Amino acid sequence: MRPTIAWKDGKVIMIDQRKLPLEESYVECRDEEEVSRAIETMVIRGAPAIGIAAAYGVALGVMNAVPTEDLEREFDRVVQRLSRTRPTARNLFWALERMKRVHQENKLLPCGALGLRLLREAQAIEAEDLETNKQIGSFGKDLIEDGDSVLTHCNAGGLATAGYGTAIGVIRAAFEEGKKIHVFVDETRPCLQGARLTAWELDRLGIPITLITDNMAGWLMKGGEIRRVITGADRIARNGDAANKIGTYSLAILAKYHGIPFYVAAPLNTFDFGLRTGAEIPIEERPGDEVRRAGGCAITLPHIPVRNPAFDVVPARLVTAIISEKGIARPPYGKSLKAWKDKT
Repeated sequence: MRPTIAWKDGKVIMIDQRKLPLEESYVECRDEEEVSRAIETMVIRGAPAIGIAAAYGVALGVMNAVPTEDLEREFDRVVQRLSRTRPTARNLFWALERMKRVHQENKLLPCGALGLRLLREAQAIEAEDLETNKQIGSFGKDLIEDGDSVLTHCNAGGLATAGYGTAIGVIRAAFEEGKKIHVFVDETRPCLQGARLTAWELDRLGIPITLITDNMAGWLMKGGEIRRVITGADRIARNGDAANKIGTYSLAILAKYHGIPFYVAAPLNTFDFGLRTGAEIPIEERPGDEVRRAGGCAITLPHIPVRNPAFDVVPARLVTAIISEKGIARPPYGKSLKAWKDKT
């Protein structure tokens, strides 16, 4: 399998995650509009991967600009277009902010040279994400014991990042260390990222898995079949409240009730220290047909009203620990996360 996202011959190449696991095909993006649409339609998804895609989209936008244009105005237009794609993932806005700083520092360069400088920055963001994920795995693997059964939700693996994973990176690192672990993968309605993507990834890695529906988790916890829960995150407030794929909040409540550790794994660029609590995190509402249909087939009447929030927020009091490339943070998160921020 080629990388989740990569630059090749003046194009951004992404694996089309909508078609997995039945078809492994790739989408080529030649400008920022195609990158934006790929993010919006979930050709690419997962907070870190979205950030990488946005950075490449900025580089493409400038490289495609006509030298006679007002380059600063064109740069702003490109950034604004990409910023409207998905509102919840902090990594998207972090990457755009980083690209804006590079632009500001190099805006007097000729158009071609500026585009190349932005491209190098996007490539650096991609490379750094891979290393960051491995560091997260290195810290997080100590939280998983030999013989553990672990539940994960949605997809926080290589497909959601530059190639290693956050929550799945922790599982990978524990497995690569030789720990005998078993992973329960829930389907993750409505778009089935667990069934389609996480199960596909873990199967390729040779990690033992069992696929379950979302509503089986509580019963399996009660029976002692699940011993830990680990998820990724799309945005984390400075008090430790964490937004993740819809359904994560329910799992956190179930884990708390059954006395099961609930871990969140995410890079520092997922943290939004400007937000006091998760109540301030914007929650994306996606098209109703994602709920009305499954695998391209209608499962209800087409006129039925739908709510489809893509994310929910897990209160910090339900989170046992947060894992980043800086280590493992534990409550009180106001103190432990501030220590991470102060070191950056």
